[in-house]
Amino acid sequence: MRLASLRDGSADGALALVSDDGTRVLRVGGNLLAAMEDWPATHARLAAAEARLIAGEGESTDDADFAAPLPRTWQWLDGSAFTTHGDLMAIAFKHDPHEGDRPLMYQGLSDRFYGPADPVPFPAVEHGIDFEGEFGVIVDAVPMGTSAADAMKHIRLIVQINDWSLRAIAPIEMKTGFGWVQAKPACSMAPFAVTPDALGDAWQNGRVCLDLIIDWNGREVGRANGAAMAFGFHELVAHAALTRDLVAGTVIGSGTVSNANYAEVGSSCISEIRAIEIIAHGAPQTPFMAFGDSLRMTAVASTGRAPFGMIDQEVVKAG
Repeated sequence: MRLASLRDGSADGALALVSDDGTRVLRVGGNLLAAMEDWPATHARLAAAEARLIAGEGESTDDADFAAPLPRTWQWLDGSAFTTHGDLMAIAFKHDPHEGDRPLMYQGLSDRFYGPADPVPFPAVEHGIDFEGEFGVIVDAVPMGTSAADAMKHIRLIVQINDWSLRAIAPIEMKTGFGWVQAKPACSMAPFAVTPDALGDAWQNGRVCLDLIIDWNGREVGRANGAAMAFGFHELVAHAALTRDLVAGTVIGSGTVSNANYAEVGSSCISEIRAIEIIAHGAPQTPFMAFGDSLRMTAVASTGRAPFGMIDQEVVKAG
């Protein structure tokens, strides 16, 4: 099943089921954040409503109606689970590659996620505006110490995310050893959150095995596949839950989708493009984003189906 949050003037939106073609919704009452807190009961209620949607009930909608599936939540934890991305970032930022068997993860801003068609404001292009295409999962309540095997059953929904980054600020904050604040503004989400079963064969071993197609100003720059995660989402959930309970509604990200054959499939962020240029030419050639730039991100199956819908946004001047 596919879920969305419709704009209704509230902070959390109105929970709705979405038809397979994405053009019709059925409002089911409440909001997704509250629904995550009692997922078994919620899922049963949604399953009954889905039968009505399939039978033809619901209303037509357009992209302007959709907020992020979770317009806000209690916790956003972002991993960095693609080895190629880490290796290229080490080149871009001139630091040593990550070593060891622990996944990288940071805690970011969770009190707002931009909707899929929202203009995204930034104070200055000098901050190095960059996109980062990735996937994420939404969990129910995860007890402290949950194993990776048991973590799989806590993954209730899967989402597509753009983790906006400000690359000129990132190295400054990295040197403090305290993590990111200014370099990591609010993220964006594609309109639909989907249950793992709805992905079919595209959900394997805790990984989203779909191409993430990214168009920047109308030009395709990437179509890396999410199957290449060094750690599956179940392993990222277990890592996050080692020393704490994870509250229902926690979102955990994969980090930038990246493939070893980047010469063929491109990249999911500008910093990777610049790192590849450093390797090839000794210096980066591609600038970061400017005000007025457009960005589209769509995860696509081999059939052409886009289960999460599309992120389609413009970078604008704040204020």
